[in-house]
Amino acid sequence: MAKPLSVAVLGGGSFGTAIANIIAANGHHTCLWMRDQKRAERCEQQRENPEYLPGYKLDPHLRVTADLLSCVEGCDLVTLSVPSYSFREVAKLVAPHIKPHTMVISTTKGIESDSFCLMSQILEQEMGDVRIGVLSGPNFAKEIIQQQHTGSVIASEDDSVIECVRSVFTSPTFRIYSNKDRYGVELGGALKNIYAIVTGLAAALGCGSNTMAMLLTRSLAEMNRLATALGADPMTFLGLAGVGDLILTCTSSLSRNYRVGFSLGQGKKLEEILNEIGQVAEGVNTLKLVKEKAEALDVYMPLVTGLHQILFENRNIPEVVQGLMTGEMSSDVDMQGGIKWTNS
Repeated sequence: MAKPLSVAVLGGGSFGTAIANIIAANGHHTCLWMRDQKRAERCEQQRENPEYLPGYKLDPHLRVTADLLSCVEGCDLVTLSVPSYSFREVAKLVAPHIKPHTMVISTTKGIESDSFCLMSQILEQEMGDVRIGVLSGPNFAKEIIQQQHTGSVIASEDDSVIECVRSVFTSPTFRIYSNKDRYGVELGGALKNIYAIVTGLAAALGCGSNTMAMLLTRSLAEMNRLATALGADPMTFLGLAGVGDLILTCTSSLSRNYRVGFSLGQGKKLEEILNEIGQVAEGVNTLKLVKEKAEALDVYMPLVTGLHQILFENRNIPEVVQGLMTGEMSSDVDMQGGIKWTNS
């Protein structure tokens, strides 16, 4: 093994904890930062994160703290695993305390509400001379910490970042693939949350396998259309961070966004659902942002429009479904071209 690195993981949620645990088990000097001091002290003492990953023991070499400065100072690699709404705030707090050329990795899947910035773009804006990467993929933290076999993607323009992250994060059950399309990898992680709400809703309504197959493939087409309009590589969406993450999030009740959709299909109100879940469901906020961006760019995204009508425009579900099934159609694979027409 190469020389152990000093690594900080910022964010004591489920994924941050799981990643920090892998890195510590790999023999690196690893510190997990939590904002709440009492939570950090409890995790450090109990060797467990009971709020997010109850029942799973932390590696004995993993240090947990609420002291941000002691966590990041002198680190070779800093990973941000905080929700998108607090990402810029944490980036600003960290920036003065990390050394030049530090590798800074985002694992956060979301879009900033007032800027449409992805998390690595925030890092570009708030950090100084650092090397930036993005880790994304079909990665439920609970299964990672259970040592279920899992694949993820590190995306960066910097080969040294890709090589280091693959070395530091890889374990016998956690495999890291590489990609140079950082923007596309991030967009895949953010956009798929919308469609998990759609498929959760469909499952609650009793839709069958035919419907689910159609929803998944048309969701991928919508994601690809917007991402291409924004400058991403459409081929990125054929990999783990695209179709892989989409399949995972849209077919499992472990997904918070899927559970939001399922509860909607059972007739519950959005506010009630979010209170019950108690954790961030990024897809709800992402939906508003993506609808606005799609309209501005004239990108056809009927599933986004339909879900927005259900959540925020008081349209009833059967009416929206009927509209989706009788509205505009296009060729099956957008990259092949083809005609569009409107049913009337």
